[in-house]
Amino acid sequence: MIEKIEELLIEVNGFNTTSKEEIENFRIKYSGKKGVLNDFYETLKEVPNEQKKDFGQKINTLKQAVAVKLEDLKNASASSVVIEKEDLTRPAFPLELGSRHPINLVKNRIIEIFKSIGFAVADGPEIEDDWHNFTALNLPEYHPARDMQDTFFIEQNPDILLRTHTSSVQTRYMEENQPPIRILSPGRVFRNEAISSRSHCIFHQIEGLYIDENVSFADLKQTIQFFTTELFGKSKIRMRPSYFPFTEPSAEIDVYWGLNSETDYRITKGTGWLEIMGCGMVDPAVLKNVNIDSEKYSGYAFGMGIERITMLLYQMSDIRMFFENDIRTLEQFKSL
Repeated sequence: MIEKIEELLIEVNGFNTTSKEEIENFRIKYSGKKGVLNDFYETLKEVPNEQKKDFGQKINTLKQAVAVKLEDLKNASASSVVIEKEDLTRPAFPLELGSRHPINLVKNRIIEIFKSIGFAVADGPEIEDDWHNFTALNLPEYHPARDMQDTFFIEQNPDILLRTHTSSVQTRYMEENQPPIRILSPGRVFRNEAISSRSHCIFHQIEGLYIDENVSFADLKQTIQFFTTELFGKSKIRMRPSYFPFTEPSAEIDVYWGLNSETDYRITKGTGWLEIMGCGMVDPAVLKNVNIDSEKYSGYAFGMGIERITMLLYQMSDIRMFFENDIRTLEQFKSL
């Protein structure tokens, strides 16, 4: 019988696994109610008195070996689970997919349309000096049109400010490049506006500039016609005379939105026409300020607010929704 216990000791000490099921089977085999240890304790009653001491010690040795082995097996099993959870090749938790911001969606679409007809993208600083933001664009210090762009100044003498339009990018580009020039200048601009559902102190613009020989107002109109048809799918536009210091003549562009729904009536004020941008022929004074020969070259410029167009395309009623980072608003654009 003692030899049998010795064999079982060797078996216990040599047993290894990390399977919870196999560990439980091992426990039942040795420590269960009908297990090996209970059988040996029952047999102990029948062992002669002179052999009980040695037999009992062997049973206790086996019992301790089983207890130690069970503890080691449980620890090994728990460690293997921890290692599996910390495996750096596996994702730690489900990752929520994001989406592009609606402003970026529309901006990228506009850029894509104009790139198809040869426009390149130009960029510039958001913190500007007076020359590039105002004076070079035919807006000298005494000009009353500056009042329409009540501005965030950072420094004075000299004046440093947050740009009020992306036309400053065009100024910088014309200083460094000679015609032909055909660029888009998208970006964020700042004006001291009262924040409401229709206006904000921060917004995004995208402006275009084309300068070459023999550029005419007819070229401008055809470009705008192409753009509105591509973006809105609506081909009817009209040009109303307007005033901008850096273009002459100047015009506002309206697209016929239609009166097919209550929303159409609201956003067009019952007319069916909706203003989307301003444009005009580049004033010769602007070309002179950036050392471009206005006798040889002419050009046109246009500009639009991206928020305004985004609100139209997605039927959004409050411009503040673009800046609040409300996940409920942004999640609507996941599939776009």
